[in-house]
Amino acid sequence: MKEKKKTYLIWTAGSALALVLIDQLAKYLAAANLRGKEDIILIPRVFQLHYLENRGAAFGLFQNQKIVFLVLCAVFLAGVAWFLYKTPPSSRYIPFYALGAGLSAGALGNGIDRLLHGYVVDFFYFSLIDFPVFNVADIYVVVSSICLFIYVCFVYQEEDFSFMQRKKG
Repeated sequence: MKEKKKTYLIWTAGSALALVLIDQLAKYLAAANLRGKEDIILIPRVFQLHYLENRGAAFGLFQNQKIVFLVLCAVFLAGVAWFLYKTPPSSRYIPFYALGAGLSAGALGNGIDRLLHGYVVDFFYFSLIDFPVFNVADIYVVVSSICLFIYVCFVYQEEDFSFMQRKKG
């Protein structure tokens, strides 16, 4: 593997690891300070910290499907790793490496929770719109996904993805 490619992949993995540590610290603090206690109101009738052990996906879907979530997490992480391995080590593609770090950190952060506890710790709650309770890893996934969509649809052209095509011969 070329040196520049190795540097990009190490930077991506290191960034993902740092983000996972932030997520896990936030969840630890949420559990230590919110479990079994009253919500902490940050903005009345708008936003609060509310401890929740989520054994499903968003909106409570697929409750208690730990193995399914862990398999999906592993497949997702392998897909991100494969894509980044194929991505050229060029400054043009730095956003993909950064977004890969965010997506991987989100998946891994929630995957660690499911593996260790059987549930994901959620604690951010927008009561104004009764949005599902979420966590830092969820923020990584949502923000990275939105940015990825914008980049793919509005910044990059089809030829920018030629590196994904199989080489003939």
